[in-house]
Amino acid sequence: MLGNAAIARGAYEAGVKVSAAYPGTPSTEISENLVNYPEIYCEWSPNEKVACEVAIGASMSGVRSMCCMKHVGLNVASDPLYTVSYIGVNGGMVLVVADDPGLYSSQNEQDTRMIGRASMVPVIEPSDSQEAKDFMKYAFELSEKYDTPIILRTTTRLAHSQGMVTLEEPVAFDKVSHPYEKNIAKNVMMPGMAKERHKYVEKRLKQMAADGDKLPVNRIEEGDTRIGFITSGIAYQYVKEVCPDASVLKLGLVNPLPAGMIKEFAAKVDRLIVFEELEPVIEEQVKALGIKCEGKELFTVQGEYSANMLRNALGITTDTDEPAKVPARPPILCPGCPHRSVYTALKKLQLHAAGDIGCYTLGAVAPLNVVETAVCMGSSISTLHGMEKARGSEYVKNWVAVIGDSTFLHTGVNSLMNMVYNKATGTVLILDNSTTGMTGHQDHAATGKTLMGEPTYAIDIYNLCKAMGIDNVVEVDSFNQDELVRVLKEETARDAVSVVICKAPCALLKGQTFPYVCEPIPDKCKKCGACLRPGCPAITKNDDGTVYIDRTMCNGCNLCAQMCKFGAIKRVNR
Repeated sequence: MLGNAAIARGAYEAGVKVSAAYPGTPSTEISENLVNYPEIYCEWSPNEKVACEVAIGASMSGVRSMCCMKHVGLNVASDPLYTVSYIGVNGGMVLVVADDPGLYSSQNEQDTRMIGRASMVPVIEPSDSQEAKDFMKYAFELSEKYDTPIILRTTTRLAHSQGMVTLEEPVAFDKVSHPYEKNIAKNVMMPGMAKERHKYVEKRLKQMAADGDKLPVNRIEEGDTRIGFITSGIAYQYVKEVCPDASVLKLGLVNPLPAGMIKEFAAKVDRLIVFEELEPVIEEQVKALGIKCEGKELFTVQGEYSANMLRNALGITTDTDEPAKVPARPPILCPGCPHRSVYTALKKLQLHAAGDIGCYTLGAVAPLNVVETAVCMGSSISTLHGMEKARGSEYVKNWVAVIGDSTFLHTGVNSLMNMVYNKATGTVLILDNSTTGMTGHQDHAATGKTLMGEPTYAIDIYNLCKAMGIDNVVEVDSFNQDELVRVLKEETARDAVSVVICKAPCALLKGQTFPYVCEPIPDKCKKCGACLRPGCPAITKNDDGTVYIDRTMCNGCNLCAQMCKFGAIKRVNR
């Protein structure tokens, strides 16, 4: 099973009834696998804060619940997280959070274990697919035993690797459901109640730490005592690969740490090494116990760990060949992507773009080079607003904010509302490609379909913007270059907030058909290269300077033909 599929299976076997999530690599496949279990209600929420609150409500009602997100999504959910730590649970509640060491698809490398410590929420971490399933089940037992939400932390390598998994039958619902009981002192976090719950949280963590040596997720593997490792998660696999005979303290509960168990293990080995990805969370606490150990002086705090990294640190040589040399593969928008057409128009008008998180962030790289900022979900609109307030309305006439339809509904709505409320000017481009493209084409509140495949009301983005009091809202076909240029000139010149909704479906969207293909006419080609400027990977230059279009890649979007002033490219039936 894929690690994410195993997590979903563990939730099913644990008797989970409600799951809420927002898609984000590397966590997305958890929810996509959960829909295979009709006993579980699953939803895509507009953002991670909402998903967490849905899970809290379900837990309060007495059923087991969960929410899933990637590490930066936990930032969005941090408001309810820090408070539900005080409240605790009725039915067990687990937050599955996927970190991304190595930044394979993220804007930073934060370590969720640190957030677990700050929010006083216990964190458990599996190291393979079998543990991903088993730890998910055990997390609900811990949650209910200690009256706490639990974070199950995973990483890209674990989420997207596979391993053998033994399946079990799900627990009976009546065994894990609890009646709802009115309890204002526990569930309403006004200051007076919160003060008392804070005392409980401190007591709870101390008890869990004291119980750590009895918890089955923590174990000592006795071996060669000349060297011992304290490790957790996927890093454990690298230790076992490189030093199979070494003594190992494998931690499954990484917050709070079992101090007694750590002291016992440290006393048995001559050399103690803490091997953990990202931050020295375990290492610093081990040193705080007065225990001498090695850690980040041997290993980096950046990127993903590997068996080779450990070998190099320990001076272990192997006869393995040099790593394969592969050609560079810079990220690029797909052939027929509507974002390419929009950015081509922006570049033609020499407009700067405040960017956001999504496929369209690739507008920052060559040859488009239009997107100049990207911070977090929904930030493009707020960034544009800050620029206008700092430098004046004339300054932002050379700027636009670009944001996708899913990201707009995630947190862009609030930012646009802020622009209207605070009397801003500026132009916002909502790149509506009818899906959550970057994470693999998940539905959202404007697509008309739920995670469970049921038809539902589709939020009308045009009317939503109009309802905010924005008079200037325009819809335009993303592939109509002339109309795009005309509308952008008109809207960026306004002394008011305006929204341009650029509509065209993602080229990879399921069910998309492409009846046309573009063909070059060599006799008409002037070899000017205008058709190459948008950077479509389907178009290349022949040795004689004319262009070649790969029919297997071309989607017939007609952008290249619109770029050509000499009629040297035509769109024909496929």
